[in-house]
Amino acid sequence: MSIDVLMPALSPTMEEGTLAKWHVKKGDQVKSGDVIAEIETDKATMEVEAVDEGTVEDLLVPEGAEGVKVNTPIAKLRGEGEAAAPAPLPKAEADAPAPEPATPKPAPSATPPPSSRTGPGATPPPPAGEERNGRVFASPLARRIAEQKGIDLSSVRGSGPHGRIIKADVEAARARPNAAAPAAPQARGPAPAPVQAPGPRQALSLEQQGIAPGSYDLIPLDGMRKTVARRMTDSFRDVPHFPLTIDLEIDALLAARAKVNALLEREGVKVSVNDMVIKAAAIALKRVPEANASYTPEGIAMHHHADVAMAVAVPHGLITPIIREAETKGLAEIARESKDLAERARNRKLKPEEYLGGTFSVSNLGMFGVTSFSSIINEPQGAIMSVGVGEKRPVVRGDQLAVATVMSVTLTCDHRVVDGATGARFLAAFKALIEDPITMIV
Repeated sequence: MSIDVLMPALSPTMEEGTLAKWHVKKGDQVKSGDVIAEIETDKATMEVEAVDEGTVEDLLVPEGAEGVKVNTPIAKLRGEGEAAAPAPLPKAEADAPAPEPATPKPAPSATPPPSSRTGPGATPPPPAGEERNGRVFASPLARRIAEQKGIDLSSVRGSGPHGRIIKADVEAARARPNAAAPAAPQARGPAPAPVQAPGPRQALSLEQQGIAPGSYDLIPLDGMRKTVARRMTDSFRDVPHFPLTIDLEIDALLAARAKVNALLEREGVKVSVNDMVIKAAAIALKRVPEANASYTPEGIAMHHHADVAMAVAVPHGLITPIIREAETKGLAEIARESKDLAERARNRKLKPEEYLGGTFSVSNLGMFGVTSFSSIINEPQGAIMSVGVGEKRPVVRGDQLAVATVMSVTLTCDHRVVDGATGARFLAAFKALIEDPITMIV
C-alpha cells in the first residue's frame, strides 16, 4: 500500500511553502528520521524528515515548486516488502475495500428484512460513529488518512459495504467537517439572510489608479512578504494601539560599552548598543511586569520571563528571532546569541522555536540614521519598542545649555493590555537603566 508523504506545517503560521530540494529519488530506500527534502517557508529553510519507512515510489512535486499547500501529498512511499504499485484503478474501485464472501439471500417472507427489524437477530447498518465489538469499521487507508488529518472516525458516516468507512468518506469529512453531524431540524419559513462581516478592502490595480502599464517592474510577492503584509495589516487594523516617546541621554551607556568591549576583546565578543538595549528592556519588563503581558480572549497573560524579540531585516521582509529569558543573561551572552540569531535569520536557517513566542519586541533603525519612528505591534505581544539613532543634541541642565548624545525611543502599546500609565512606568524604568548602565548588573 502506498503511503502519502504530505507537505508538513513547519510552524503554526505556515500555510504553504516552496519545495526547495529533494534529498531522495525514485527507488531510494528511506527509514524514519532520514532527511528527504528541504522546504522554504515564509521564515526559514528547513529539512523534512521521513516519518514512515519504505521505498520512494514517486516524487509528486518537483524541486523549486512554489506555493505548495500544507498537507498536499508531495511523494509516495511503498512499504517494505510490498510489491510495486499496480496500474491505478478507477477512483471508485481504488477506494472500495476487498470483496467480502457472498451470503445466501433469505427467501421472501412476510417477516420484515433484517435491516428493518429491531428484535433479536437484527443487523442494521451502523450509523456514523457506531462501534462494533469496541472498534469503528474502516479500511486501513481510511484510518491512515484520518490519523494524518486529525479526523475522528467516530464522527464519519461510512458509505462502503455494511457501513464501512472508506477513503472517500474521510476526504469528504475533511472538506466538510460538519457534514457528519446530524442535521439540525430546520425552522419553517424562509431562512434569514446571513449577516456578512465586512471583508478586507480590495486593492485597486496600478492601472486603475492611473499608472500606465510598462512604466514599472513588478517583483512577485514571496511567502515571507505575503506573511508580513497579512500579519501587519491584521495587527494595525485589529489592535487598539498608541505610541509613547521619550528621549534618553546615552553618553554613560556608550562609555560603559567601551569598557565592556575592552574586557571582552580577548574572547572575540563585541557588545552593541542594541545588546544593551535588549538587556535594559528585559530588566525593565521584570520591574514593570504589567508591560510584559499579552491579551487573550480568556484574560491577560502575565509572562514569567522577558523573551525579547529583535527585528532583523532580511531580503523581502523581516523576522524577529528571540533572546529567551534575556533578564537572566549577561551582556556577553546576549551579544553572542544575538549575532548568531541575526546571521542565521539572514540565511533563513532559524528554527520555528527561535522566532515564535516572544513577549516583547525591539526594533532598532538607529544604524540607518532614523531619529524616531513607531512600529506595528507583533501580536500577541503587548508592546514593541522602536529605537532611533544616538546623536548630539542640545540639552538643558538646570539653567545651562549643554550638548549630549540623545536617543529617542517610542513604545507602541496594545491598549487592551498596556495602558498609558503602565507604558510610562516601563519607559521610566528603561530610561533609568540606560542613563545609569551600572544598574543593569545590580
